Amino acid sequence: MERYDVNETWAHSGIIRAGYLCFIGYCVGNIGQDVEMQIHGAIDHLERRLSLVGLKLEHVVQMDCLFRDIWNIPIMEKVIKERFHGKYPVRKSIQTEFAHVGGSDGLHFQLDAIAYAGK
Repeated sequence: MERYDVNETWAHSGIIRAGYLCFIGYCVGNIGQDVEMQIHGAIDHLERRLSLVGLKLEHVVQMDCLFRDIWNIPIMEKVIKERFHGKYPVRKSIQTEFAHVGGSDGLHFQLDAIAYAGK
């Protein structure tokens, strides 16, 4: 098992490769901007973490998408179509009240993912 993007302050690994799978957590970006830009930012963050182990978005098999407002799912679907080009992961969407600096003006979207790393 290999850990990457380790943050000692948060006691958190950004990505863990365990056998054929990679577990990627807490992907966020563009905090404070509108939800569409935050979704793009989270996917950008996901891509950066995947690149640490030589993977791309097409390797993502599952995503958990966390929203401050679950009614923003159509915006996420639009962005996923733009970014994943038909190679969509399975996903679930969850509404949550983020414990994050900025409150309702801060974080609106976060994703966690599992990617297939192959043999």
